[in-house]
Amino acid sequence: MFVRRNVIPLTPALAAVVLLTAGCEGRDDAGSGSESPASSATPHGYVEGATEAAEQQSRLLLGDPESGDTRVLDLVTGKVHHTARRPGVTTLTTDGRFGYFHGAGGTQVLDSGAWTVDHGDHVHYYRAKIQDVGELPDGTGAAVRSDAGVIVVTAADGKAGVYHRAEPEKGALGAPARLPGTYAGAVVPYAEHLIALTGESRGPARVAVLDRSGKRVAGPEAECEDPKGDAVTRRGVVLGCADGALLVHEDDGAFTAEKIPYGEDVPQRERATEFRHRPGSSTLTAPAGKDAVWVLDVTEGAWTRVETGPVVAANTAGEGSPLVVLETDGALHGYDISTGKETTVTAPLLKEVPEAGSGSTTPPVIEVDRGRAYLNDPGGRRVYEIDYNDSLRVARIFDLDIRPSLMAETGR
Repeated sequence: MFVRRNVIPLTPALAAVVLLTAGCEGRDDAGSGSESPASSATPHGYVEGATEAAEQQSRLLLGDPESGDTRVLDLVTGKVHHTARRPGVTTLTTDGRFGYFHGAGGTQVLDSGAWTVDHGDHVHYYRAKIQDVGELPDGTGAAVRSDAGVIVVTAADGKAGVYHRAEPEKGALGAPARLPGTYAGAVVPYAEHLIALTGESRGPARVAVLDRSGKRVAGPEAECEDPKGDAVTRRGVVLGCADGALLVHEDDGAFTAEKIPYGEDVPQRERATEFRHRPGSSTLTAPAGKDAVWVLDVTEGAWTRVETGPVVAANTAGEGSPLVVLETDGALHGYDISTGKETTVTAPLLKEVPEAGSGSTTPPVIEVDRGRAYLNDPGGRRVYEIDYNDSLRVARIFDLDIRPSLMAETGR
C-alpha cells in the first residue's frame, strides 16, 4: 500500500540500457561479435528461473526487531510481500541480492529475487521469486561480504568461512570451506581473491591477499592501525584505519595498497568507522562524530569533512550529487560536498528520531541508488522515496503495516 506522489516515465538512458543489452546478445564469450551455435537456444545473460528486465528491479528489505515481522517492498510495482517472521533479529545487511538478518542465534538469509549483473559496457537486470535460503551459524557481530563467486562470513571471533554463491542462488546455503587462522576484520572478496587483515590484538593489522582457499599470495606490504569499516568500490577495497583509509587495488593480477590519510589528528570518536555509499560509486560517507560527516573521494584520494547539524544518518550518490543527511530535527538536509554549504532542507519527515549511536533503538538509514534515496520511518510505519536531484523532493510515500526499523535495498 502506498501513496504515489509522482510517476517517472521511461527515460532515454533506460532506452539506452535496453539497446546495450540487446546489442550484446549473440556474442560469444570472447566478445568477437560472431554468433555462437547455442545463442538462439540460450540468449546472452540468460539465468534459469529469473526474468530479465529493461530497468533496475529495486526492492527494499524491511524488518521490525520488536515484533520479528519482515517485508519486501517492490519499488517497481509498489507491492509489499510478506516474508517469514524473524524474532531476535538486530541488524540487517545486504550484498545487493541477498538479505542477511543478523540475530544472536545466527544469520537468516533471504533471497530478495532482485539483482543486477554489471558487464562493464552494459548491465543486466533480473527479477525472480522471493525465497528463504537458510541460516548461517554466525549471528550478531558476523560480517558478510560477497562478490559474484563467493560469500564470506567472518565471525566475531575472527574465524571465516567461504560459501560458493551458486548454491544460495539455487536456494540452499551449502557447507562453507573454512579459512585457516583468524582475521582482524571482515574478509572481503575482491578481484577473484580475498582481502584480509591479519595480526595480533596488539599492534597494527597487516594486509593479506589470499586465494579463495585462504592461501596467501603475493601482495602489498601495508598496515592498518585499529581497523574498522570497509567498502568495495570500482577503485578497490577501502579499509578504515586510525589515521584514515587504506585502498587495496588490483591491476592485471598485481595488488597495491595506498594510504589515504585524514591529513589531521582525528580523535577516535570522530573517525570514519562505518561507510555508506551508492553501489558502484567511489564516494563514501561516514559520520565524523555527532555533528559532521566524512566524505571520502576514493578517486581523488581525499577526505572532506562536512559540518552539519546532529547526524542520524548520511549518504550520497556521489559524482556531483548532494550529501544527504538525516538530522535530529527529523528533516533531510542537503549539502554541497565541495563547499560544505547546506543547499536545501525538507520539512520534518520523522517525528521519532533516535540518536545515532545511542544503542537504545535502531536509527533510520538512507539508501541511495542511481535515481532515488530511501528513508525509513519506523515511528510513522512508512518509507519515503526522495528525489535527491530535485531539492530532496518527496517523490513517493510507502505506508506499511510494520515498524520498518531495519532497511536495506537490493536489485542494484
